[in-house]
Amino acid sequence: MATVAVTCLLPVALVAGAWWVTALDGVLADRAAGLSAGAGRALARPGREVARLLVAQRRTTLAADGMLRWAGVVALVVAAVLGAAVVPLGWRAPAELSVGVVWFNAMEVVAWAAVWLVGWGPNSALSLVCGYRFVAQGLSYELPHMFAIIAAALGAGSLRMSEIVDAQADLWFVVWMPAAFAVYLLSAAAMAFWGPFDAPVGRDVAGGAAGELSGVDRLLFAGGRRLLLVAAAAVAVPLFLGGGHGPWLPAWAWVPLKALAVLTLLVWLRHRLPVVRMDRWAEVSWIVLLPLTMVQTLAVALVTLAVGGVGR
Repeated sequence: MATVAVTCLLPVALVAGAWWVTALDGVLADRAAGLSAGAGRALARPGREVARLLVAQRRTTLAADGMLRWAGVVALVVAAVLGAAVVPLGWRAPAELSVGVVWFNAMEVVAWAAVWLVGWGPNSALSLVCGYRFVAQGLSYELPHMFAIIAAALGAGSLRMSEIVDAQADLWFVVWMPAAFAVYLLSAAAMAFWGPFDAPVGRDVAGGAAGELSGVDRLLFAGGRRLLLVAAAAVAVPLFLGGGHGPWLPAWAWVPLKALAVLTLLVWLRHRLPVVRMDRWAEVSWIVLLPLTMVQTLAVALVTLAVGGVGR
């Protein structure tokens, strides 16, 4: 019964997180424009946007492949939900997989394919260019991202999320893996093409991969993007922030609080950092972030071996 309850809670938590992202993002955008909005208006903004897109007329382009476009839109939402399924909501995850870290990484690859299909389906040059932009962005962040999450798995000696959480009972991994945590946050934003990494939906190409979407299609794509950001922020909690470990509050309360803090940071950074050019991002990823995460992983391996962490 507990597993069923946690599984039912997962979509509710993801939607609540996506709602918070949209509301906070709107508040920060209004503040940057010199506008003011109350808390009620900010919280109602996502609902108004959903209602607007639900009644909007769907349009299509000449010779569009509607099946591929729809498959990409749906796959983006599915990848986000399945990626978050391995996050322990307290001490129990909806999907307690022995290779939870690998599973989450695999869902990122599904997201790559989803955005590329959304760019390909409309038979539009600009959306196709941005579909390939996201693939290029993924190729740039994926290796540093993999080494960052491998560092956490190596520190715990396991690929199971719950065992990674257990290994942080005394000391959270963020304390002695700060480089891996920082790179993970950058790659989380890149995975959801968020903030400085939103070139795949850039205004310079009329909205990019989402430029030809409208109505329900656009709603699902925008929702999938935010769900992907929520899932990435949630996975940071068991990997680096101790999962449900914390004083005073129960484990089931600490996980959403920590995930909300990571989400708030990512949304705030979106309004503080400029968009990164794709070639500059690739250069930084391969020349700076990749060596940095490799050194971090090597340091974690040496410390783990020294204290007898692996195989104990």
